[in-house]
Amino acid sequence: MTLVECVPNSSEGPDPTVVQKIRDAMAAGAGVVVLDVSSDESHNRTVITFVAPVERAADAAFAGIAVARDSIDLTTHSGAHPRMGAADVVPFIPLEGTTMEQCVALARELGERVGRDLGIPVFLYERAATSPVRENLADIRRGEFEKIRHELGSSAVRTPDFGPAAVHPTAGTVAIGARPFLVAYNVYLGDASNLGIAKEVAKAVRGSSGGLRHVKAMGLEVDGQAQVSMNLVDIEKTPMFRAYDMVKMEAEAHGVSPTWSELVGLVPERAIIDSAALSLPLRHFSTEQLLEHKVRAAASDGISLSGFRAAIASSNPAPGGGSASAHAGSIAAALVQMVAGLTIGRKKYADVEATFREIAMQAATLGQRLAELVDLDAQSYEAVSSAYKLPKTTPEQETMRKAAITAALIGASEVPLETARACAVVASLAEIAATQGHVNARADAGVAALMAEAACRGAA
Repeated sequence: MTLVECVPNSSEGPDPTVVQKIRDAMAAGAGVVVLDVSSDESHNRTVITFVAPVERAADAAFAGIAVARDSIDLTTHSGAHPRMGAADVVPFIPLEGTTMEQCVALARELGERVGRDLGIPVFLYERAATSPVRENLADIRRGEFEKIRHELGSSAVRTPDFGPAAVHPTAGTVAIGARPFLVAYNVYLGDASNLGIAKEVAKAVRGSSGGLRHVKAMGLEVDGQAQVSMNLVDIEKTPMFRAYDMVKMEAEAHGVSPTWSELVGLVPERAIIDSAALSLPLRHFSTEQLLEHKVRAAASDGISLSGFRAAIASSNPAPGGGSASAHAGSIAAALVQMVAGLTIGRKKYADVEATFREIAMQAATLGQRLAELVDLDAQSYEAVSSAYKLPKTTPEQETMRKAAITAALIGASEVPLETARACAVVASLAEIAATQGHVNARADAGVAALMAEAACRGAA
């Protein structure tokens, strides 16, 4: 299963009933997990973050847009944040194992459906944009609902990609797109009397005015305070701490200091870690020094399951079938170990306890070795590939190349051979587990046997 992130922004903040209806509509989809709901009364806006299988993400977003259309009336709507639709912005963001191209396809699929079935004009933006003049969301949304409803279709920027040539009377329009991960980050500059300064600071910070590239910013009054509201669209190139430092510098040039800051929605942990490491300050800091980083790596044998799946799904030839076979064998061994654990210590199986203690140890050892063979198989392929790339201009080089190729091919054969032999042993342990182990775990032992057989055949 490959997942995609979606972060719909709806023009509703104060009414929790409406927010809940939108959230529930999205969450009802198969495989959809809502990670965060952030509502702001002053902005009159809610940002919902969910992840879903690629094939389900558009359905979940469509359900939320439909509820927003029927629940939000922009003719009576007001708030600090610019908006042009009840469901204002719906971006798709690729996660591990998915691509930006897949997100662009989702945006276009959803846009066509929203325009056709919900009667809402749709603008594709960012990476999904069909025209350079509509890549920037701010250009599309300029003038907001009140102005757009009179100008729709009057220019290239105002011509929707899908849907009718007139705004929906109460739901307005919607921007649907694909983009990298975005961090919504706000810095406050004290009392609302500093709003003018906040606007000047935002102008100095945002990339379109010559400030920091990959930063969009505006000055707003929120809850009686002056706020510099920012979207950081590429935190690799413009990290959070750099955006904050520039806001602080520009504000202090006007005689004002930041009072506090906030995140809206979710943020990658690396963004906070980078900021913390800089502020301490730490020399030669690495994430390898983080306890949790080490624990996660140990718990997942150094790579997440989704990361391993994504590596196999990529166009790189390694890891490939040999690594997948070793991985399947390691899972088979883990299942055998589980059945042994369920059998040991039960009075009913006291006569085979010694046998299953030995099986548990063997399964653990085999599982660990098969997990190592996952990487060794990929490395053996790389060795063969490197040998074939050796120069062969002179006779000496040709001789050395042939020897290197032979050695690499033998090595590349030895790894899957070891995998096959280990899996054969796992299968024999699974047979004992199925016939003598805990009766309630016989199906698990059967699955272990099937996976061990498949892994052995694949390695062979």
